[in-house]
Amino acid sequence: MRRSLKLAAVVLSGSLGMASLAACGAKSTDNTSASASGGSGLKIGMAYDIGGRGDQSFNDSAARGLDQAKAELGATVFEAEAKTGEAETDKEQRLKDLVTNGYNPIIAVGFVYQGAVEKVAKDNPNVKFAIIDSASPTQPSNVTSLTFTEEQGSYLAGVAAASKSKSGTIGFIGGVQSELIKKFEAGYVAGAKSINPNINVLTTYLTTPPDFSGFNDPGKGKQAAQGQLDKGADVIYAAAGSSGNGSIEAVATAGKWAIGVDSDQASQPALSKYKNNILTSMVKNVNVAVFDYSKSFKDGNPITGVKVFDLKGNGVSLATTGGHIDDIKAKLQSATDAITSGATKVPTAPQS
Repeated sequence: MRRSLKLAAVVLSGSLGMASLAACGAKSTDNTSASASGGSGLKIGMAYDIGGRGDQSFNDSAARGLDQAKAELGATVFEAEAKTGEAETDKEQRLKDLVTNGYNPIIAVGFVYQGAVEKVAKDNPNVKFAIIDSASPTQPSNVTSLTFTEEQGSYLAGVAAASKSKSGTIGFIGGVQSELIKKFEAGYVAGAKSINPNINVLTTYLTTPPDFSGFNDPGKGKQAAQGQLDKGADVIYAAAGSSGNGSIEAVATAGKWAIGVDSDQASQPALSKYKNNILTSMVKNVNVAVFDYSKSFKDGNPITGVKVFDLKGNGVSLATTGGHIDDIKAKLQSATDAITSGATKVPTAPQS
């Protein structure tokens, strides 16, 4: 297995118990300062999206927030991982197991959990839930949505791509053709066209719902990137979870520019060998959302409703590792100012 199972030094209750959580691919990272007999009393359950901790992208960003909650809030945490191709009932059972074992709050990483969170939260009104990247008008009041303006950060990525492209052709690779990932595409294209209205943007989606494997298939990401490289793309932005790792490999091997997503991918250990070809990354500060929500819960005043982390509030940004975008700082700052002032309205859906 890619990741080892670590058993928690905590007392777990309920008939399902630790064995049930372990069967769901979960692992505990109990903070030694928060034992069964004391500690902060804060027990956070996290249910990851496909790819889990170690994806070098979206889930890892959430994991950093959880690690901060352990270190700074003294939280006991449990991490439950998703499986590619799992059924909706698997997601529900994962959340139920966390409830049974006393975790509160429970944070679901990714819009794929929306239905499961709604159902389990409705059945457990005394437990607080947070879901990242989804906001539904039908979810119960004990669910908080933590969302981001991905289109704004992607707009800046588009500005960078068009500014650096020599061929006049750039690419976008989306993991799953969903409303969320279309926000990345829409912003990226709009940003690129703000620099070069005639730029050619190639778009490829790896899978369509209900197939979410497009977020966890580096082979597909590599193949899609190679297809775009063959068509002349010299900058490729992949919003595809760990599938984007394959895209980065293909682009770097070809000596072109890759743009990472969610985490600063040039600084991720598994991708550092490609850092000279990672132009930038559109960083989505999921870690900030996870920590802020966890702290608000511990402080007794949990964030409720829909909390949006935007460009103005540093919810999204561009990574500067490697200094590859230093020469276009003025362009990027101008675009940032236009967005944060409201002068530029970034589309959230691809324009026909």
